[in-house]
Amino acid sequence: MWSLGNFELTDLWWISVSLMRFDPMLNSGLSLKSSNEVASMFRKSLAVCISLAFAVSLAAAGGETPSQVKLSAAAIVEKNVAARGGLQAWRAVQTMSMQGRLGAGGNRRATVPVPIPGQKSSRQSLPTRPAEEVQLPFIMELKRPGKMRMELQFNGQTAIQVYDGANGWKLRPFLNRRVVEPYTTDEIKMSSMQADVDGYLVDYAAKGTQIELVGMEKVEDRDTYKLKLTMKNGQAIHDWIDAQTFLEAKIEGQPRRLDGVYHPVEVYFRDYRPVSGLQIPHILETKVLQVARTAKGFKDPPVPAEKIMIDKVVLNPNLEGSLFVKPQ
Repeated sequence: MWSLGNFELTDLWWISVSLMRFDPMLNSGLSLKSSNEVASMFRKSLAVCISLAFAVSLAAAGGETPSQVKLSAAAIVEKNVAARGGLQAWRAVQTMSMQGRLGAGGNRRATVPVPIPGQKSSRQSLPTRPAEEVQLPFIMELKRPGKMRMELQFNGQTAIQVYDGANGWKLRPFLNRRVVEPYTTDEIKMSSMQADVDGYLVDYAAKGTQIELVGMEKVEDRDTYKLKLTMKNGQAIHDWIDAQTFLEAKIEGQPRRLDGVYHPVEVYFRDYRPVSGLQIPHILETKVLQVARTAKGFKDPPVPAEKIMIDKVVLNPNLEGSLFVKPQ
């Protein structure tokens, strides 16, 4: 499905993919403590865009029990598309609009003791982070083929990210960058990998994607089929399909660099609701997995899950082409 672009939501770079340890810290006045931390939140949003775009395309259904007959990868995908509303229904979706809230700033992750220079035994901890998240309103709009626009409200200002299918631009006023900037090479690469309106699995062969069944795995005590998706650019990701409902349970996200080490990322899709005959997940929960040690040799503390709440989804709204060009 889709994700929230580059705001990891590279400077709000997708709100994931959301989205790579971006630990934005907000003070009591809801302003970021440093421009570096705001930049991290911006990166978070790009990853979010990608996760969101993928998620909406995961429409729901089904209540059949898992078959005792082993299914092929193609058969699993066929059942998934049917459970989400059907092939023709998804082909008919040309545009999509989503409104919701991005959790930012809250972080219950333990701080890491840091050696004090000149003292062998003494250590100091990093500043504590606020526990509760701030809910940042966003609007994301998608249009075939591969176009995306996202607006994020923060502290009375609007950050904008636009991707036209080949090039991208960003406006980050809360970093005092009031001039539209082009996406970096990494941001373009990330955006180019995001799913279209209908997700990765609909018409996957036409998109140049190869599907392989890896096997069965438990996801939160439910049986799932683990699929390997190899895109036409050679990148591979894994997607877990619930063996009973045939809805996506989770997908592999873009790794996050935290404390000098890349961490695996998983995005879970929850709270499916009907929207114009399709079932759409309204909660995306991103989990950054622990590694054995950080780059400095510390034990890696757990990272709290991040949530994106979707309040409203509209299928086939009238989205003018001017929305997906360089902002003025």
